[in-house]
Amino acid sequence: MKTQIITPLLLLVTTLFFAQSGHIMQGVGAVNMSMGGAATGQPLDISGALQWNPAAISQFDHNTLKLDVGLFFSSPKLYSTVPEFGQDGQPTGNFFSGSTADDRGSSVMPNLAYIWSKEGSKHTFGFSAFGISGFGVTFPESMTNPVNMPHSMGGFGRIESDYMLLQIGLSWAYELSEKFSIGVQPNFDFATLELMPNPTMYPNSSGYPSTDKASALGFGAQFGVFYKSEFGFKAGVSYKTKQSFADFEFDNTYPNGETAKNNFQMDYPAIFSIGLGYSLSNFDFALDYRFVDYENTEGFANTGWTENASVAGFGWNNISIVSAGIQFRGINKLPLRLGYTYNSNPIPSEVTFYNIPATAVIKNAYQFGLSYLLNKNWQLDGVFHYGDSSGKTSGSLLNPMFADAYPPYGAIPYSEVSYDMTTSMIMLGISYKFNSGQEKSK
Repeated sequence: MKTQIITPLLLLVTTLFFAQSGHIMQGVGAVNMSMGGAATGQPLDISGALQWNPAAISQFDHNTLKLDVGLFFSSPKLYSTVPEFGQDGQPTGNFFSGSTADDRGSSVMPNLAYIWSKEGSKHTFGFSAFGISGFGVTFPESMTNPVNMPHSMGGFGRIESDYMLLQIGLSWAYELSEKFSIGVQPNFDFATLELMPNPTMYPNSSGYPSTDKASALGFGAQFGVFYKSEFGFKAGVSYKTKQSFADFEFDNTYPNGETAKNNFQMDYPAIFSIGLGYSLSNFDFALDYRFVDYENTEGFANTGWTENASVAGFGWNNISIVSAGIQFRGINKLPLRLGYTYNSNPIPSEVTFYNIPATAVIKNAYQFGLSYLLNKNWQLDGVFHYGDSSGKTSGSLLNPMFADAYPPYGAIPYSEVSYDMTTSMIMLGISYKFNSGQEKSK
């Protein structure tokens, strides 16, 4: 009977996993993460400045090297419900439901940053190597969740994905005056992607194929302006262009052993950021707003079935991100920080199914961090992060064979697929100031 229940799932499709703000990390490094990712107008450390506003690196007086390593944990859960079908192919009025928990474990997040300038110079240079996106999910095969049923029973079996994006930036900032700085940063990107199953390839009689790990190179740039007043008020604006990638070239293997190749392009969206900061006595405040343009990004702009039952794209909406943080410096050598991040959900309900398991859409994130100043040269940083999706992302299961009868994407009547999750992370950082006895002239 279970075979009859989920036979319509044979042509259903799944996609890859993204994390945090869509698939954009909300912050980089322990200090920036502890401020909720806010740094466009309040650069407290070099990693946050290099990530969100290259003009802001002009505010650092010392040549500095910084390394952060985080351990990220996620707990996504996938749910599905399908109607039971009788021998005549018609719904019986009964339903079959289940859920599957992820068993992937933890992911490691490294970040490296360096800035330098000569004493008396108005120029500041920076280098960064950041993992700005890079997570995956593993939902094991299940006999109780329709989507994860074995291939022979019409499900996908094991659902697994692995995505990583490394961005290398070369930054330059110039002080126009004591108050204004400008900055530019060309970016070079490297991404890898592995999918099981692969929705960007058409299915054969045994279902959708799985891929090997494919890689792609990309490039883009970032531009910024920073302002610092004499009475503690600060502001910044930056624009990170779309990161244009070459195609992922997949080698696919179908469940029945057949092989095939296909290409898929997935760019990284343009991001506009505006930030405000204020420093008073022992307090530093930061507030950032970001606009992420998924609707003009290859791989995300289009959606729906192609004529051969593959997926044209993921159909994501543009999103807004609000980051806020406060730092207290009233304890000797021990700054304390609190941060909050809000993210809107890029996945419309009608394409929820295309984005299984895009379960890491975190709506609310909370951070607590601190630093310890060992001496004039060395500083240790730490942060703890917790995030949740604030409810499920849900929609109907889709089938290309139903597209004409149930437009636009062939929603199976009375079916549902949904996912939610929580995340947690511990990150530690260390930085070293090379010329702590001298300051750059302003």
